Amino acid sequence: MTLDQLDLTDLDFFVNGDVEGAFALLRKEDPVHWQEKRPGRGFWSITRYDDLQTIYRDPETFESGSGVTLHFAEGDDADGGLGHSMIMTDPPRHAKMRQVLSRRFTPRAVAPFTDRIRAITTSIIDSVNEEGKCDFVQDIAAQLPTAAICEMMEIDRKDWGLMFAITNEAIGRHDQEYARGRSGRETVMDAFRRASEFFTDLAAERRRNPGEDLVSALVNGTMSGEPLSRPEIISNSFILILGGQETTRNAMSGAMLAMIENPDQLAKYRANTAAPEAIEEFLRWTSPVTHIMRTATRDIEFQGRKIRAGDKVVLWNFSGNRDEAQFENPTRFDVTRTPNDHIAFGYGEHFCLGANLARLEMRIMLHEVVTRLADIELAGPIERLRSNTIGGIKRMPIRFRAAANAHSAAAV
Repeated sequence: MTLDQLDLTDLDFFVNGDVEGAFALLRKEDPVHWQEKRPGRGFWSITRYDDLQTIYRDPETFESGSGVTLHFAEGDDADGGLGHSMIMTDPPRHAKMRQVLSRRFTPRAVAPFTDRIRAITTSIIDSVNEEGKCDFVQDIAAQLPTAAICEMMEIDRKDWGLMFAITNEAIGRHDQEYARGRSGRETVMDAFRRASEFFTDLAAERRRNPGEDLVSALVNGTMSGEPLSRPEIISNSFILILGGQETTRNAMSGAMLAMIENPDQLAKYRANTAAPEAIEEFLRWTSPVTHIMRTATRDIEFQGRKIRAGDKVVLWNFSGNRDEAQFENPTRFDVTRTPNDHIAFGYGEHFCLGANLARLEMRIMLHEVVTRLADIELAGPIERLRSNTIGGIKRMPIRFRAAANAHSAAAV
């Protein structure tokens, strides 16, 4: 593979190609790499850990409001309904918007959900335990995050299927299983249309009957004394559903696959599921959000390259989490790795709001899986999401047996 052979917009490459090798080549030979498929239409790829952090720390020079994924750089300018959300908002408004929800996601605020997450997790494993086989993604990994975020938003259980469907379509806009013959733009905008209708009605109900849920927080929240606009309420409700499901689902699925492929690490994790180091390695290894994009607000020289105002700058989190200069033996999956200052949740002011919830869900669910299910192995080929934005697995059939002397999630 050579630099001129690389095409980071080729979604099939992210399903079947040597992605790890491609980013190793970029870090070594061209860590600030320009790719242009059409004259004047291209983007910069940032692949080294330190460079990623530098750009994450400078929202004045590298802004979020003009798009946060490569879809924008490639001309698919549908923001998926996120244009008014905190993920596409820049200072000083970003911090004010984030404060409306941030106190709901502190470790102290998330802690009361522990028992409920344990109960949901136990029920999920109970439902597959006797079968001896299941699809890990569909039957296990996807179930807990959907239930958890929907309960925090007090979304009725009858609507969980809708939340799951619109998430799949928004994230998998270029995967034909979810696009079903539509363009990426058509797919994501249809998902947002249904989300907008749903959250418009839900927001109206929460104005009449406010509670302690996340939607009520948005409806009744203020920024500098002013309430959030309707588009801000809808967009942030949508980003809560997307983020609440996708990051955790894919981190758990990727972590389980890594442990199946590395039985020695599975044994180490099973012996000490309470070790926080393991959760951090699961996040580093999977890097569920493969990239985040920024747009340069001014001309700047960066690592010897001239980035122009308006240029798209793509921050490859996956590559940063494999950087040899930051991590010892970065291509080795090691559940005891320390230190592990990964950037799976991003960095700086846009650091993932739900990180504490995601860690809690992963800790409880993966403990339950490895202590109640034994001899876990793949039972067929895995299917990956066709995306360069989300490092997702759509299906992962496994087989197992019920473990003798298994102890429940109440132990963690």
